[in-house]
Amino acid sequence: MAAFPPYPVSDAPFRHVHWWQRRWVRYGALITLLTLSGLVILALVRQQTGTEGFLVGLGLAVLPVPLLMAAFRWLDRVEPGPWRNLLFAFAWGACAAALIAIVANSFATKWIATATADPSSADTLGATVIAPVVEESAKAAAVLLVFLFRRRDFTGIVDGVVIAGVTATGFAFTENILYLGTAFGTDQLTGDRGIASVTAATFFVRVIMSPFAHPLFTVLTGIGFGIAALSGERHHVRRVLVPVCGLLLAMSMHAFWNGSSTFGEYGFFAVYGAFMVPAFGLLTWLVIWTRQRELRTVREELPAYVVAGWLGPAEPFALGSMGARRHAREYAGHHLGRAAARTVAEYEAYATSLAFLRHRARRGRADADFAVQEREVLGQLWRRRGVAGPALEHAARAAAPVAPPVWPGYGGPGYYGYPGMPYPSYNPYRS
Repeated sequence: MAAFPPYPVSDAPFRHVHWWQRRWVRYGALITLLTLSGLVILALVRQQTGTEGFLVGLGLAVLPVPLLMAAFRWLDRVEPGPWRNLLFAFAWGACAAALIAIVANSFATKWIATATADPSSADTLGATVIAPVVEESAKAAAVLLVFLFRRRDFTGIVDGVVIAGVTATGFAFTENILYLGTAFGTDQLTGDRGIASVTAATFFVRVIMSPFAHPLFTVLTGIGFGIAALSGERHHVRRVLVPVCGLLLAMSMHAFWNGSSTFGEYGFFAVYGAFMVPAFGLLTWLVIWTRQRELRTVREELPAYVVAGWLGPAEPFALGSMGARRHAREYAGHHLGRAAARTVAEYEAYATSLAFLRHRARRGRADADFAVQEREVLGQLWRRRGVAGPALEHAARAAAPVAPPVWPGYGGPGYYGYPGMPYPSYNPYRS
């Protein structure tokens, strides 16, 4: 197979980069910030719960984390984002956002109690007004940072949901350690044990009944940023207002949930059954529907590259089906080893990115460097095609053995007549 044509070298003059603009400096500063935040929050939580309470809280709080992380990773399987983004989001939620929340909430509640001379109302006001604003803002900061500095990895609603959900999962993890550890300390003082203990009640409410609460709130912010990512660069107002509206909705839902305990003896259960569960179901449906729409986009956009010779005829069909994708990875792994399976997975991710890139361009929302991005992704595909192509063709035949997919109209007159849409790069090495 011939080598892919070399990437054009820019003749732009050398631009001096200051030391604070270097990547290793930014990464070092971020890692230092998150590490210091983690150490401080660890000390604060341990101070409030004690060592034994901290260990008990840690052991119980970690239980829902793998399930939630697996759920968000499953949602992200169509175009999986880099693991470093998810690690950053979880670390930000568990360390930085949790530290901001515990310090700000404590300070605000004490200030209100001093100003009103009524500690009881201060706690209620802090939980229903202060906490939602502080906590959702702190979690939203992670989504904003990924949106600004990892823009290529943030292409739509699913990306916003995943980053927001993982951030909230990290935040809930630290918060649960605090609540469960404090409950365990209370039981140690009162001597309560078993299902009647405060620890058991706290575990049931926070880990069994509502492990999705914090992710549910923050996902609204993520959806706002996802819609902004789908908007064109010219829609400046929409790109600002939609994320702000999402954040305000997250704060409102969080406040309503926190205030449910003040609605009477059964207020919590009423809000849980009549509001939280339906909202969770609705958002779950929305995200899964969006995921299916992404697969449809892959099937609709990639045939243009079949005509240009970059992809095989059956690949758009296989890449638009999660079952066929999985079959292709398993086929490559069985015949060529685990490295080949990883190569197929990378090929699938790059092909999906290419489909989304062309979809944005077709709708007039492409960035100024569309051609550069397209060429870069095509190069990555071409280097992996020798392994991934046969695996995907086999998966397509296994999924639809009657006949290969036919793309009506492709290559016909006027097919590439999208206004302002660039023609797919011609592949000089097509067989």
